[in-house]
Amino acid sequence: MQLQSALDWLKFLFEEWELWLLLGLLVVTTFQLYYYLRYLLIRMPKTDSSVQTRTLPKVSVVVCAHNERENLENYLHTLLSQDYPEYEVIVVDDESEDNSLIVLEQYARQYPNFYHTFVPQGARVISSKKLALTIGIKAAHYDYILLTDADCRPESRNWIREMMKGYDHESTEMVIGFSPYFERETLLSGLISYDTLFNGLQYMGMARAGHPYMGVGRNLSYRRSTFFNNQGFQGLLDVRAGDDDLFVNKVTTNYRKRNHRKSNVNVVCNPDALTWSAPKTTWKQWMQQKQRHLSVSNKYTSLNKFRLTIEPFARGMIYILLLVALSLGSHMLMATTIMLWFIRLLIMLFVINRAAYKLQLGRFSLEIILYDILLPIVTLYLLTVNTFRKQKIYW
Repeated sequence: MQLQSALDWLKFLFEEWELWLLLGLLVVTTFQLYYYLRYLLIRMPKTDSSVQTRTLPKVSVVVCAHNERENLENYLHTLLSQDYPEYEVIVVDDESEDNSLIVLEQYARQYPNFYHTFVPQGARVISSKKLALTIGIKAAHYDYILLTDADCRPESRNWIREMMKGYDHESTEMVIGFSPYFERETLLSGLISYDTLFNGLQYMGMARAGHPYMGVGRNLSYRRSTFFNNQGFQGLLDVRAGDDDLFVNKVTTNYRKRNHRKSNVNVVCNPDALTWSAPKTTWKQWMQQKQRHLSVSNKYTSLNKFRLTIEPFARGMIYILLLVALSLGSHMLMATTIMLWFIRLLIMLFVINRAAYKLQLGRFSLEIILYDILLPIVTLYLLTVNTFRKQKIYW
């Protein structure tokens, strides 16, 4: 009787099509809120700060560099001054033409734990980054590999120590870290910072839930033995990108097949474990970078594709339904849809800013509305371009 009364009351307030629209909006909003709270709500792990030096593994930090002389001069010393008992730094010179070799030789004379090697000139490969990484990993003396880029700066001298704490179980073969960009007072910089944080929370949250699908090469660790047991980048050499996310996909998929869907990946999101780098400074550069990253997503597993597609689809549906309600609906429908959208906005702000606070990053305010609208449009455009664009081969 009460249910019938409630339905009659709703029919009095709304037309039938408005009720269906509200139902659709309620479904996609509820899904998004579940998604945010399930996967994006960062949970800082309780790590034992009393870990003894003797328990820490020996580590090989591998860096690939192509025409990075200035960055090597600015940041390489931060890798070589880490508070860690035993580690080495290996830089692979990927056919640089800016006299990077001079800088590398200077560091080699100054630091006994620093080594450098090179990609042979004229190597004909689609992805020189994958070749450079393979050379660096082969040259490594230790089983624990920690990757970053030449333009990255660790947040602290405890970067290696914090990342190695991720190997807290014998089955852990890979540790995923987070790498934000330096913040600047521009719309593009803010958009990149938000996009990077959102994507980071997404792949770290998925990994924590037992569904790892990617990491970023600016802050990623795995075992040397894991690399060779999975035949390195074999099977991934037909695309330019994917040295990080596709390899994570490959390793975790192989492991789950052998171990009944268990995960061999851990996540470290301690502020001291971050690595920072400079964002792109023009829209064209950023769009090209994002397009390159999205170009490899078609090689993800079907389940991962679904997980990654459903969130932006729901986000887009929210704005489509909101637009319809504001354009054609009654005042009551407009008020109700705006209220639902506002609740979603508040929870999204809470989740994103809570993560930013935990990671000691900059906060977001109402500009997040613009980012929330722009990113699905940009992503849809780039996915469409990638679908119809003939892939270029890079030698």
